[in-house]
Amino acid sequence: MGILVRDAKATLAFYRDTLGLAQLAPLPIPGGVQERLAWGPTVVKLVHFDTPPEAANPPGGIMGGTGIRYITLSVDDLDSAVQTCQDAGHAVPIPPMEFMPGLRVAIIEDPEGNWVELVEVTT
Repeated sequence: MGILVRDAKATLAFYRDTLGLAQLAPLPIPGGVQERLAWGPTVVKLVHFDTPPEAANPPGGIMGGTGIRYITLSVDDLDSAVQTCQDAGHAVPIPPMEFMPGLRVAIIEDPEGNWVELVEVTT
């Protein structure tokens, strides 16, 4: 999963420090850098160019536009993960809720306005 970002420092801090993804070695790319973070076997790539593109994602999560609008990460303790994000000042457009029996979800907004769905299996 690659996410093009404008503010590499804030976005890296969100995924690494707030959500707890493990930082891998950064990868220099032409005109920028790719920060790589691991969540289990999944790698999330934060791509930052020295001169970011003019266009940006429209705000509003899943109702704001088409394309990749959110990523999903599994967590062991949804309430704790959401509280950590709130304490760090991040928006929670959808607070923890039971989506269906045995499955709880919440949506957090990263510094770039991307939505991150946190999922906890409770059974």
